[in-house]
Amino acid sequence: MKTKFLKINPADNVAVAIEPLKAGDSLLIDDVVIKVIEDVPSGHKVALKNFLQGENVIKYGYPIGHVITDKAKGSWINENHLKTNLSGLLEYTYNPKSVTLDIPERGLTFKGYRRKNGDVGIRNEIWIIPTVGCVNGIANQLADKMRKETDCKGIDAIVAFPHNYGCSQLGDDHENTKKILRDMVLHPNAGGVLVVGLGCENNQPDVFRQFVGEVDESRVKYLVAQKCDDEIAEGMKLLRDIYKEARRDQRTDVPLSELRVGLKCGGSDGFSGITANPLLGVFSDFLIAQGGTSVLTEVPEMFGAETILMNRCADQSLFQQTVSLINDFKSYFLSHGEPVGENPSPGNKAGGISTLEEKALGCTQKCGKSLVRGVMSYGNRLSVKGLSLLSAPGNDLVASTALASCGCHMVLFTTGRGTPFGTFVPTMKVSTNSTLAKTKPTWIDFNAGVIVEDEPIDKVLERFIDYVIGVASGELVNNEKKDYREIAIFKNGVTL
Repeated sequence: MKTKFLKINPADNVAVAIEPLKAGDSLLIDDVVIKVIEDVPSGHKVALKNFLQGENVIKYGYPIGHVITDKAKGSWINENHLKTNLSGLLEYTYNPKSVTLDIPERGLTFKGYRRKNGDVGIRNEIWIIPTVGCVNGIANQLADKMRKETDCKGIDAIVAFPHNYGCSQLGDDHENTKKILRDMVLHPNAGGVLVVGLGCENNQPDVFRQFVGEVDESRVKYLVAQKCDDEIAEGMKLLRDIYKEARRDQRTDVPLSELRVGLKCGGSDGFSGITANPLLGVFSDFLIAQGGTSVLTEVPEMFGAETILMNRCADQSLFQQTVSLINDFKSYFLSHGEPVGENPSPGNKAGGISTLEEKALGCTQKCGKSLVRGVMSYGNRLSVKGLSLLSAPGNDLVASTALASCGCHMVLFTTGRGTPFGTFVPTMKVSTNSTLAKTKPTWIDFNAGVIVEDEPIDKVLERFIDYVIGVASGELVNNEKKDYREIAIFKNGVTL
């Protein structure tokens, strides 16, 4: 039976409205009757005590900020009443926590593509990747002509990935562009890649080719437009050669230990930390127990919950890397004159998230309870199994692109407000509430909202495991069905 409210942690001094609460409603919490004194929207917080100005509000067992005015028991607590406790750079102490996950290995498999280098993909697509934005039109035209010529028979998709960069960039921005594009060329979801360059750009095709390194030259080919009389005709010749190779690939049984998933949230609401994010957390722990890999990013949305992650680092070195991950991103904010605690968007606030700490404590639940085994800089590729942390901002497309680029086969994306986008790997939308799943069935792939209704999380987990395996084996998610596939590259510096 669906409950009307939820106190998440015994230490909490607020509860979450699962359904809209009306003034006059009575809530029985810890054998105490709380009378609601004003209407509280679903997903929002109701005070379980009388708060004095400056007192901390506790949710998920941790402070999520302090009230800026007195608030009475039974009142609605939202962003107008709360202020973050976050400030600038902090010093941290390593207090390692022991982690024991009693999750059996089940010998599960999915149907994937085993590549020549031993890596595994879950899609067999042909990608056209520009080295520079100047040739976006050529890349798009080549993809369109190849799709019409082949009807994608024998492969999963033919996709161009235009972007704005590759020239007029300096320093880290230029290196970030090179890294993301290199990671795409090497990604195992691509059965073949045509890299399209112009010839005079900063991201020189010959230099980029060396940067990418050794590849299967029957699957990865390069076109430099300024060196061709007819770049479309030459590009089509190269694509036909790639297509002949890629269409031969067949799915085979692959252990679930080979699967790598990215963990992301966007358009969050008050249910994110109660339904969809905890679901991804128990799935992440399950996948890691099978020998698989998950990656958590959105560093600004770790602020306020970072010590939870730091204390789960497997060793002191990883702890120090995580401290740098957090403080480097805080320094990035501060260097631009921006505060570190003002992240929640209008949609987040409307959904019941009032401070960045509140968002972070819900957000970090996506990675479960496993030990942190790796910490990666932006644009770097996975080198260890288990749980890794990745440096990237909270922006949905930038972060999802970064997750895919590090080697994730798919991105598991929780949302309470809904979003249609997808990056260059399957981007699975998991709704935090059933209303969204019902109203946006062409956006939402899996509904976690039932967790606060009538289905225990362990039962939902089993359905989710089956669904993820189905997607890894070729079942399309909505962004693929709609052909919503894009990339975005992180930019920090000047443009020439």
